[in-house]
Amino acid sequence: MRAFGYDLDDLVVAHVLLALIPVILGLLIALPLGWWAHRSAGARRVLVPLSGALYTVPSLALIVFIPVILGTPILSPVNVGLTLTIYTVALLVRSVAEALDAVPENVTTAALAVGYRPSGLFFGVQLPLAVPVLTAGLRVASVSAFSLVTVGALVGIQSLGTLMTDGFQQDYTAMVVTGIVGSVLLAFLFDALWLALGRTLTPWSRARTGV
Repeated sequence: MRAFGYDLDDLVVAHVLLALIPVILGLLIALPLGWWAHRSAGARRVLVPLSGALYTVPSLALIVFIPVILGTPILSPVNVGLTLTIYTVALLVRSVAEALDAVPENVTTAALAVGYRPSGLFFGVQLPLAVPVLTAGLRVASVSAFSLVTVGALVGIQSLGTLMTDGFQQDYTAMVVTGIVGSVLLAFLFDALWLALGRTLTPWSRARTGV
């Protein structure tokens, strides 16, 4: 569908890919880091504050600075993707650690007693039970990513943020509103999808709450 001289479908697809891929990559990176922080007090004292500090770095500064380090083109979507991956990791390291902390110790002890090895304990017992807390952190990271994608439009990366920047430049309110509403709707949509996925992966929680 075309509007304001843009193919809105292309902008939506670009927006989703720029946000969703970093969220998934960030989760995969944060899982072992969060597990390490859960297991080691020393690692926790370093990783949690460090990840929090990373999130305070301005997104536009990272998008501009990454090409200086990696040599990528300034207009490459990779710069936005890496920035959002860093932010996702920054948000999820603490969430993963706290999600694993929330697993009852007696369950972990029982699993070890029946012969679970560390890897089996993590994937077979701790991670499934940590899903509700982890889902909450993932939803925050997802909403953050879908919002921050729009910053890339300031350096020419196509997304729904393009409608905002170009709309401001052209004093075209309808274009700006379309970009804002579209970004918000996508953020809410994927927030609902993560929530549904979390409930699907934890049927015992639904049975306990009667949902």
